[in-house]
Amino acid sequence: MASLDEELLQDQEENKREIAFIREQLPSDLKEQYTDAQLVWMLDTIATYFYESGILESNDDEVDVDIDEVSDYLCKQAAAEGLPKLNADEVRFVVEADLDFQEENL
Repeated sequence: MASLDEELLQDQEENKREIAFIREQLPSDLKEQYTDAQLVWMLDTIATYFYESGILESNDDEVDVDIDEVSDYLCKQAAAEGLPKLNADEVRFVVEADLDFQEENL
């Protein structure tokens, strides 16, 4: 069993790989718009959305994710936490890239 430090290091490495993947997927005008810290926050918030929505508990082979709903959730959470305002149309690209990354790395 991996120690807590090893697990944290693995999570950091996974985040780095996913951030690199997301940056590759984003339109050129958005590639540098978000810092790595902002992208990590978005990934954590997307995971929170999936947890709170019950999607993770589904027994279906395929789950239909409403990308617009997830994007809106990110924007609302950013506002609630006093973070800079996010544009749902732009955040949508991050959500799509996250889903693509997750699908490729199952």
